[in-house]
Amino acid sequence: MVQTMCNTHTDDIEATVAQTMRLAAAGAQIVRITCPGLQDVECMKEIRSRLRDKGCTVPLVADIHFSARTAIAVAPFVEKVRINPGNFHKDPQQAAMLLKELVSVCKEHGTAIRIGLNHGSLGEHITSMYGNTPEGMAQAAMHWINMCTSEGFHNIVVSLKASNTVTMTEAYRRLQAMMEESGEVYPLHVGVTEAGGGDSGRIKSCVGISTLLAEGIGDTIRVSLTEDPEAEIPVARYLSDRYSGTLRSSLRKVTTEGRRILAGYEAPSREKLLLDASCDFGRSLLLRQADDISFSGTYTAEDGRLVSLEDDGFAGYLSDELMQACRRRFYRPEYIACPGCGRTMYDLQDALREVMERTFHLKDTVIAVMGCIVNGPGEMADADWGYVGEGGGKVSIYKGKEPVLTHVPSEIAVDKLLELIEGGR
Repeated sequence: MVQTMCNTHTDDIEATVAQTMRLAAAGAQIVRITCPGLQDVECMKEIRSRLRDKGCTVPLVADIHFSARTAIAVAPFVEKVRINPGNFHKDPQQAAMLLKELVSVCKEHGTAIRIGLNHGSLGEHITSMYGNTPEGMAQAAMHWINMCTSEGFHNIVVSLKASNTVTMTEAYRRLQAMMEESGEVYPLHVGVTEAGGGDSGRIKSCVGISTLLAEGIGDTIRVSLTEDPEAEIPVARYLSDRYSGTLRSSLRKVTTEGRRILAGYEAPSREKLLLDASCDFGRSLLLRQADDISFSGTYTAEDGRLVSLEDDGFAGYLSDELMQACRRRFYRPEYIACPGCGRTMYDLQDALREVMERTFHLKDTVIAVMGCIVNGPGEMADADWGYVGEGGGKVSIYKGKEPVLTHVPSEIAVDKLLELIEGGR
């Protein structure tokens, strides 16, 4: 199933209803909406009521961060509640008590729970034992699964997202094996979080998600792009159709020279080529079954022209992007960027574009551009530097997980980011 998330503010009920209806019409089968606090519960209730009155029956997921009480309060009014165990409650015993209360409400109303762990926000009691690792992610998920099942609750979906495709795929594999060993296997929601936008966001998402789908892992799909949420749906639909057997690749020829892949395509569009190549060879490169890839062939441009991959330089660009997404070779900075949601208080897409334009020369640097301080500091675990929106036209700049500048006016924030990076190189 294909899922996406609204980026409207939840208290703007009219805008959220309108966007949800557009997303459902575009093919979203599940829509997630942020519910930051108790003040938003009535908004969620009204949003669902208006959607149903308009004949829109798409299931709604309430996205919860740092407020277990909000999860409990909103559960009667949505089809699913997404909680992040790493920030459900700092104290593990309190977290267990609150989860028990949430389970009771969800049982009463038939509401599902998504146990949604993200790399970088696992909680101290997990990282102290396993570190911020795929093993820690899988162990944390199993712990929360077991807390639910001990209460006789099995209406569970689990996700283990990371921006690093290697970390993400390994975490899901470990969890799948653990669930199979336990004898209870629950649906998995798969995605590469903070994948960014444009070509790189699509390629990175396809590499991670397709690797798992090819192994039979994954039940619902979210492609997280730093773009309007409508743009996520065609990519997720492509993945769903491809791995349900209704869509074929435009790959026409493949040979090998040692550990190098030579791939020839006749693609009907540039985007189809991007997605095909990512799914055709992402897993092999990610698992180090091959060390490099070269492309040849053609794609049809929007104006109907047949474009040669070799002649316009696209072959080399696609190879570089795919190798970077698989974390095999880095030819530019690595960008981590969240898709934005109702918590985002600034123009995230413009911020990402400006950061990329100004920092593209910093080859060996990982830079995160995050929409808010709720997710940002925890979930940019792989980043060297972070650019995090505070709201009110201000930005915080992080080195690793530590803020080094706060309340920076957005007009000069990229200048300050560059000064810090280049001063420390």
